[in-house]
Amino acid sequence: MLNKLTNLTKTKKVTTENFELDLSRVPSHIAVIMDGNGRWARKRGLPRIAGHREGMKVVRKVVKRANELGVKALTMYAFSTENWKRPKPEVEFIMKLPEQFLMAYLPELIEENVRVRIMGEKEGIPSYTLKAVNEAMDRTKDNDGLILNFALNYGSRYEITSGVRQLAKEIEQGKIKSDDVTEEVIGSYMMSKEVGDPELLIRTSGEMRLSNFMLWQLAYTELWFTDVYWPDFSASDLDKAIYDFQNRGRRFGGV
Repeated sequence: MLNKLTNLTKTKKVTTENFELDLSRVPSHIAVIMDGNGRWARKRGLPRIAGHREGMKVVRKVVKRANELGVKALTMYAFSTENWKRPKPEVEFIMKLPEQFLMAYLPELIEENVRVRIMGEKEGIPSYTLKAVNEAMDRTKDNDGLILNFALNYGSRYEITSGVRQLAKEIEQGKIKSDDVTEEVIGSYMMSKEVGDPELLIRTSGEMRLSNFMLWQLAYTELWFTDVYWPDFSASDLDKAIYDFQNRGRRFGGV
């Protein structure tokens, strides 16, 4: 499997459907708001949990394709701090998904050199969920391929508040001077500091909002929205998002 992935990323271009992707310009970090599971299920007369279960399978497909294309980090918005407001049975089901996903696909992730990590507030997450994620992180810690970063019990305002609080504490302790605080310093207190800022954000289901996701990090990220519900999202859709990214002019505030 590794030889196949290496050979693909060594080529300059790959043809997919009716367009070519330039593999030298694939975004290094892609963030995904996986939206529309409930509506996908309702459209089919199924319970909402059926949409979440189907969405879990799509994570595998997207990770596999991103890895093939040479993406370095993939941050998946799995559960927000606001999602606790959902019905208790649905929340309990969602919290079992990481365990189910990793039980089924961890050997494949290891084989494909993927490293699993998590960002978010661990307090409140069930012990069985944390156990599964911690085991996955431990077993993939030496992998140096794509980083699969799950945003679990994550909220950007909480992240920023926590980071600023920690920074203020260190200023009080004299570990850093207030005059030395820069954007780079503040960024180092964010939970995503290991993977950096996303170059591309994908949101499914037709919604066009950020939903308290990586607000600091998305300052100059290219945003890509699709009406496709997450359970219907495919490797081809990922290719389309990357193709669109490659055909935009990124000026970062310049002319």
